[in-house]
Amino acid sequence: MKPVLKMSVLAATIFLAVGCQDDNKADTNKPAEPAKVEQVAAKAPAAKVEFKTEDQKAAYAIGASLAQYLSANLDQQKELGLELNRQDVLQGVEDVFAGKSRLTPEQTQQALQELDQRVAKIVEEKAKEEAAKNVKAGEEFREKFAKESGVVTTKTGLMYKIEKEGTGPKPTATDTVEVHYKGMLTDGTVFDSSYQRNQPATFPLNQVIPGWTEGVQLMPVGSKFEFVIPPQLAYGAQANPSIPANSTLVFEVELLGIKGDKTAKPAEAPAEKPAATETKTQ
Repeated sequence: MKPVLKMSVLAATIFLAVGCQDDNKADTNKPAEPAKVEQVAAKAPAAKVEFKTEDQKAAYAIGASLAQYLSANLDQQKELGLELNRQDVLQGVEDVFAGKSRLTPEQTQQALQELDQRVAKIVEEKAKEEAAKNVKAGEEFREKFAKESGVVTTKTGLMYKIEKEGTGPKPTATDTVEVHYKGMLTDGTVFDSSYQRNQPATFPLNQVIPGWTEGVQLMPVGSKFEFVIPPQLAYGAQANPSIPANSTLVFEVELLGIKGDKTAKPAEAPAEKPAATETKTQ
């Protein structure tokens, strides 16, 4: 929904609530005002609220639903540092319905567009700050991890440590593998885990992040490795709800098997000697 629509609906929602209150004061035969209905509901959730008609009930429900959503929207903008006073919003609603708006439709549209731009700028700045923090935190984590015994760093920057080395074959990038894994941020936050689902994952190795494609090919079946994957081999500057931008990721991976008949073949020698492509901490 565009910002102008968000704010327009917000104004309409608040007007519905205030309009009901004003009408209730003038007509004692109308249903209890929203504030009183909420109080009753809070004390006795099972209480049934009566409406004269289904249309009245539907209209009230629309207003209540919109008010809940838009109230949360205002709270989110407050978290960004914007102080959108609800009384000012309410005053705008009252003025428009009274036919005495202090802004023309064009001025209203412009004000909302400016608000949208301000919000976008704040969000962008916060995202940059967060991404920079993640870069620094990742660098510090990888520097510390590199000093641990047995850690290997490849030419690409992928880091790994062998917790258990299997005796089976190694997959290639075009193979489909079966794994158990746990993915974490550098602070230990788990964002994904096949262990928690109690179900191994199966996927083509060339359809995952580069750090996985490279790393799992180093694992004989039956192995368990710990991988530390820098942002450029993970999701980079792309952010999602569980993984912030520029995050270094930590994975514990068990290679359970390779789909097809490759599991019957002996392990193949690596294309290059590890010493030529990797550094290892003693």
